[in-house]
Amino acid sequence: MPSKKVVTDSGIEINKLYTAKDVPASNAGNDLPGEFPFTRGVQPDMYRGKLWTMRQYAGFSTAEESNKRYHYLLSQGVMGLSVAFDLPTQIGYDSDHALSEGEVGKVGVAIDCLDDMETLFKGIELEKVSTSMTINSTGFILLALYVALAKKQGADLTKITGTIQNDILKEYAARGTYIYPPKPSMRIITDIFEWCSNELPKWNTISISGYHIREAGSTAVQEIAFTLSNGKAYVQAALAKGLDINVFGKRLSFFFNAHNNLFEEVAKFRAARKMWAQIMKELGATDEKALMLRFHTQTGGATLTAQQPHNNISRVTIQTLAAVLGGTQSLHTNGYDEALSLPTEEAARIALRTQQIVAFESGAADTVDPLAGSYFIESLTNEVEQKAWDIINKIDAIGGSVAAIEEGYMQDQIAQSAYEYQRNIESGEKIIVGVNQFTVDKEIAVPGFKIDESIRSIQSEKLAQLRAKRNNVKVNECLAAITKTAKGTENLMPFVIEAVENNCTLGEIADTLRSVYGEFK
Repeated sequence: MPSKKVVTDSGIEINKLYTAKDVPASNAGNDLPGEFPFTRGVQPDMYRGKLWTMRQYAGFSTAEESNKRYHYLLSQGVMGLSVAFDLPTQIGYDSDHALSEGEVGKVGVAIDCLDDMETLFKGIELEKVSTSMTINSTGFILLALYVALAKKQGADLTKITGTIQNDILKEYAARGTYIYPPKPSMRIITDIFEWCSNELPKWNTISISGYHIREAGSTAVQEIAFTLSNGKAYVQAALAKGLDINVFGKRLSFFFNAHNNLFEEVAKFRAARKMWAQIMKELGATDEKALMLRFHTQTGGATLTAQQPHNNISRVTIQTLAAVLGGTQSLHTNGYDEALSLPTEEAARIALRTQQIVAFESGAADTVDPLAGSYFIESLTNEVEQKAWDIINKIDAIGGSVAAIEEGYMQDQIAQSAYEYQRNIESGEKIIVGVNQFTVDKEIAVPGFKIDESIRSIQSEKLAQLRAKRNNVKVNECLAAITKTAKGTENLMPFVIEAVENNCTLGEIADTLRSVYGEFK
């Protein structure tokens, strides 16, 4: 009787047995870590030299509440902060705007102005901590606020480290928190590249994100194909602006998802590094650091189940191992209760301890790329790579990522994959433990994290006080300067920094650009 056909969610058929015959010569695991094409890692000694940065993504309610959680996480051994912003902040509305109602402080922290940013990082020296900010369409404003705060603290800007996500293309394709049309959005992003190259040399100016593409329902192969294709579009836009690929190329970083298929995920990370090195080489990069794909990973939010939520601890552990065996530079682990609410303090601590157990007890960090040379892993790395190249070649034929998004190609592909995945769960072909198999009659209640509903009125009151005490003549001058610059070709960043230093709000700056660029529908 023939054995059952086993296929990954990316449509890769898995053999019953792998031998040396299944490994192409180009993927035999012979290349060395720290050397082109970096399949085996970007550092020759990987975690023996330095462990990945253990981040915990947090942000909710007011800046005061989030600041308390940051101090708690730092006390528990977190090495870097990762900030979640609420929906109004993400789409450029102040907390007192009519469209902000019901959303203030819900999925992240509300940040309206420099005072909020100062409260968010109270007691935290920006020169001593690496901060990642998950923000896209208003990324330039949040970066300006961070820089203004660093200057207030007397920090040396050349020592400030961190990342803004700043990846607008995946917003059009998968997530939806865009404001302006693609072309002006790309202009803002290349302005950030240019300004940071000169003023903030250690800051990662973009985190090209496959995470949300995967959360929207893509496969592992689509995740890296669409993400690398978007990365290519950003590089081409920066080159068209006359920027040096060997300078800005070193500050590009990526953000990937880690799901439950351990081996496919490891193969995905290895393939992505190899492919990006080849893409950058073809685009003209010669500096080794500009050829390296460095990435942050977050465990899969979409894999967490509301049913039997404690099972999510096991899922997150597998995903943590996948990220570490795949060579991530930084990692956030989800709380087991996040299918129900924002993580409680207990869930956040267990998530961090999961990383620490993998780092210090599992042996996974003891040697570089421990799965290299495995017939299965090398064959799978090659298959993931080939399938991803097929998709990238299709996107190139359409005219690149911007054209593919405008035509709806990426959105349609993601929707189709999401549909197939859900259909396989409903038919029972794909087993999700505790959901369609191994269920229980009575669920044990898990206490959720509650957000205070009065946050919007608190933020609105603060905004009213700010508008009353600031120099409104200066505010109008700053906003007029942004309008003029947006219509011209000068770099926007210095004008936005000056605006936030003079207490212009996030919503006012976003609206000023809405009046110039319009909104993407």
